[in-house]
Amino acid sequence: MRISSRTFAEAEYVATRPPARRRKGFVIVEIIVAMVLLAIAISSLAALLYTISQSGMVATGNAYRNGVLMSAVNTFEGLPYDSLKSKSSSTTTGPYPNTLAVTVTETVPAVVKYVKVVITPTNLKYKPDTVTFLRTNARTSKVLCQTCVDRP
Repeated sequence: MRISSRTFAEAEYVATRPPARRRKGFVIVEIIVAMVLLAIAISSLAALLYTISQSGMVATGNAYRNGVLMSAVNTFEGLPYDSLKSKSSSTTTGPYPNTLAVTVTETVPAVVKYVKVVITPTNLKYKPDTVTFLRTNARTSKVLCQTCVDRP
């Protein structure tokens, strides 16, 4: 048996009060509004993620391009002066497929050569790049000779 501390008048009021307003269908509207807000937030995050991934891909391509460019420059700086010749090659394998074009121009005969290295990637998202440098001929062909005298 249950004992209530309410008075008879309070119990009668609770029993006779009008029923609460019905909220039929209001929960569905709340869910739809929440889903729309969630979709807006997720779509803005998706756009941000796409932008970040594109900039990351470009940064990676730039790093590969710089590596290929420095390798070509080091190769041509290490060759003897008389061995410098124009060439063109294409690399289609590896993480950075590209076309390498080297142009050698002799500006001062037998003294100065102008070397131009152009890297053109096959992926159009990456930009081509160019490096130019000068190579000079040694004053004497016997560089390590201690007793040789260089005469004009």
